[in-house]
Amino acid sequence: MKITSLFPSSFGVLAVTFFCFASTASAVDEPKDKTPWKITGQLEEACSCDAACPCWFGSKPTKMTCGGGQVLFIEKGNYGKVKLDGLAIASIGQSPEGQTMMEAFGNWNFAYNYIDEKATPEQRKGLEAVAAKVLTPGASKKTETRYVPITRKIEGKNHEITLGQYGTFRGHLVEGGLGGAPKIANPPGADPLHHEYAQGRTSKMTYNDADQKWSWDNSNYMFGTFTVDNVQYEKYAAGLAQKMAQMKDEKGPEKK
Repeated sequence: MKITSLFPSSFGVLAVTFFCFASTASAVDEPKDKTPWKITGQLEEACSCDAACPCWFGSKPTKMTCGGGQVLFIEKGNYGKVKLDGLAIASIGQSPEGQTMMEAFGNWNFAYNYIDEKATPEQRKGLEAVAAKVLTPGASKKTETRYVPITRKIEGKNHEITLGQYGTFRGHLVEGGLGGAPKIANPPGADPLHHEYAQGRTSKMTYNDADQKWSWDNSNYMFGTFTVDNVQYEKYAAGLAQKMAQMKDEKGPEKK
């Protein structure tokens, strides 16, 4: 297994400022990748919070920290001319104690990316580039990228996702009061991947990487579908930067 070093919210001024700062700083410090990309697939996500995770609404985690991750199963995708069909990427991270995810953005305890090990070298490059745009870039100074088998087993309503030797979570959607699964659309912390998602609970979640040893159940689980591309994320980043500029103007000069 190859390992290389590499490198979800308060809706208030502080939160958006932190996120925009991370996005704009990344854009300044890193050379721009002009390669077009697009991915379509399914999002599987779980964390330590009680369902539904309040971090998407700018509230503090229901535990001391919010620890969890998102896994993207790409049904169809490309990075330039390189096809990404049937591959997967994932990220696992954790917020500091007593802070919202976005308040602490840039200072998370860790943020590790996981890349599907069955990808070819060209596909790995594409997956890493996409992950750097959509999987909480700039969230932590403690980062790693690992190449592992990323698998999913669906049995009835249960979805079980495994990240090699490092982690597993099993979740299912809950039933809404009027039938069907509850859906959350456009929460304050939404990004293009999380424009809408169905709400559920875990029956199991474990993780043993990044100096962590997690084991819990009956926590937050989310499921969604996505079609996103580089143009959409460029517009999203530009919109966040504009919000930050507007908030700075509204705040005005600091009083001495």
